[in-house]
Amino acid sequence: MKIITYILLFACCGMLQAQQWQESFDDALMKASAEDKPIVLVFSGSDWCAPCIRLKKHIFDSNEFKAYALENYVLYDADFPRKKKNQLPEEKLKMNKSLAEKYNPKGYFPLVVVMDKDQHVLGTTGFVARTSPEKYIKTLNRFLK
Repeated sequence: MKIITYILLFACCGMLQAQQWQESFDDALMKASAEDKPIVLVFSGSDWCAPCIRLKKHIFDSNEFKAYALENYVLYDADFPRKKKNQLPEEKLKMNKSLAEKYNPKGYFPLVVVMDKDQHVLGTTGFVARTSPEKYIKTLNRFLK
């Protein structure tokens, strides 16, 4: 019986830590359509934008956000790293630039765009200092009503 409990605990922890971010925006669109979920599109500079790094660390990497997002959102990170060692494949960079032209023409970082499965923007937000994952989830969910 103990072995089953450990296996279930390990599986649950693994699910919370599992990567939820889609590899491509096309994957995000397909998943959003198949599962009837909104897309959370994040414009970030993962290796140079301090607020982006804090948003990831304090909100997106939290167990609360991961668990909620797994059931309720489709996530895509349109990242724009600057360091050579972090450069993206050309195809992904091209897609991120295209998304930025359409959804982030002013170049705000971080910018979080919540959209429906048909790519209609429902709302935008960014990094809010000293907010909890629960409050951030409430902010995103307000766009869905």
